[in-house]
Amino acid sequence: MSALMTTIGRIAEVFDGPHATPTKTDEGPYFLSISSLESGRFDLSKSAHLSDEDFKKWTKRVTPQKGDLLFSYETRLGEAALMPDGVRACLGRRMGLLRPRLDKVTPEYLLYVYLSPVFQQTIVANTITGATVDRIALNKMPDFPIRIPEIGEQKKVASLLKNIDAKIDCNNRINAELEAMAKALYDYWFVQFDFPDAHGKPYQSSGGKMVYNATLKREIPEGWEALQLADVISRSGTGLNPRENFQLGNGSNYYVTIKNVTNGRITLDDKCDKIDDEALKIIDRRSQLQVGDVLFTSIEPVGVTYLIQEKPENWNINESVFTLRPDYKMTTSEHLFCLLSSSEMKVFTKNSSTGSIHKGIRHGVLKTYPLAYGGKELIDGFSVVVKPMLKQMDVLEKENQQLGQLRDWLLPLLMNGQVTVA
Repeated sequence: MSALMTTIGRIAEVFDGPHATPTKTDEGPYFLSISSLESGRFDLSKSAHLSDEDFKKWTKRVTPQKGDLLFSYETRLGEAALMPDGVRACLGRRMGLLRPRLDKVTPEYLLYVYLSPVFQQTIVANTITGATVDRIALNKMPDFPIRIPEIGEQKKVASLLKNIDAKIDCNNRINAELEAMAKALYDYWFVQFDFPDAHGKPYQSSGGKMVYNATLKREIPEGWEALQLADVISRSGTGLNPRENFQLGNGSNYYVTIKNVTNGRITLDDKCDKIDDEALKIIDRRSQLQVGDVLFTSIEPVGVTYLIQEKPENWNINESVFTLRPDYKMTTSEHLFCLLSSSEMKVFTKNSSTGSIHKGIRHGVLKTYPLAYGGKELIDGFSVVVKPMLKQMDVLEKENQQLGQLRDWLLPLLMNGQVTVA
């Protein structure tokens, strides 16, 4: 692949937005946030809204449009994503924008070359370390070197990488649907109490007898009882802080913290701390992770969950991640996972978390979570339905990890011409 070493300023215009934050509103145009940028993807759900009046002020310098590359120039350096079509939005604080010169570079290729290891190293080399945040100087960015092939080759490379990302996105959408189904089913059975009765009809909606429970301060089905989380788990524990126990940065195993537990998955990547085999053994003696255990983040964001479906071989957790094991005489892994992931649990942890800097919840407090318990037979029936959903989610997540590794392996080879696309 014949590629020309050029500069950012020759292939794109560089912009930034106002260095202030407008008043947030419940609706209206988006005020984009750098937290919306994640591994080349853009998540509008993490951005706030602003008024139409403020929108005019905040877009005097530039109005983001389809194909613009959005990036962070302070904190979370190296993150970028393309602006989607049909979205009215302004740049948020610490967010920059590259508008590609379409006769020089395609937006999709610009995104991939921006995320490539070579350009990420360029960002690192030009990072200014500050007292509070790291940043890059936007007035220097037009001079950043970048390698760009001719347009035809750009389109071939971007098409290949987009196909991989499209499969990852498809899997993510399927998993989001499966997760929503599992949560809805849990709510239907154990919150609304419309589990199948003896005739297969929804219990409460079909007139099943309800009895007021003073402990839970609500009506629950006749025959059910009020328990606490402590009554349905057999073990709770945590991982281990390095301190004098081991050193971070050595070895090829992953040291999982709250930042690596997201949306029901464990993210094992270059941003995850590394530990050696001996450290892995030391942590495991404390955490004792097993298949069926549920991980639960104990500090902000509190209550992010993950169900272990395969014995961890190359990772373990730190002290801010709880591990909870079902008492299998009382419940199942699937039921415990859905319980710990429920909206009711999130309300409980929000109200029960303490701390002046980082709010968190303690083991003892978490174990007092009150729940209505209808017996193991009902829970087993629930798990029969939900288990295949959670298993499929796990399969697709592992496939995504493999696809992501393939993309990340191909990316530098395609960018420097070691591999070409026919």
